Amino acid sequence: MSVQEVRLWVRLRALRAEGFHFRRQAPLLGYFPDFVCLARRIVIEIDGPHHDEPEQAAHDARRDQVLLRSGFQTLRFSTQAVHEDVGAVVDVICRSLDAASPTRPLRGHPPHKGEGRDMN
Repeated sequence: MSVQEVRLWVRLRALRAEGFHFRRQAPLLGYFPDFVCLARRIVIEIDGPHHDEPEQAAHDARRDQVLLRSGFQTLRFSTQAVHEDVGAVVDVICRSLDAASPTRPLRGHPPHKGEGRDMN
């Protein structure tokens, strides 16, 4: 991971306390996004300068469309943005997490009747 990815990863891991779980470099639809929150279907990419090159930009656009067709929103941030103000980047991510509907319960399924707590 780049220095900027490590900086952001530390902040994303801290969001577990708020119920958001991120994975890094996890396989997803044939790609390996920098970070993904499966429960909120949000992908986060940290883009270095090579992402401005036409061939890479076209690849990124195709990838974003594949993910979008499967219900994933891609948030892209430059390495410079993460380096200069990681707090602002995390704020954008948090707003997106709050706006996204959970696709499944964050902590398992509720118990069925007769499961879970003892009723005595």
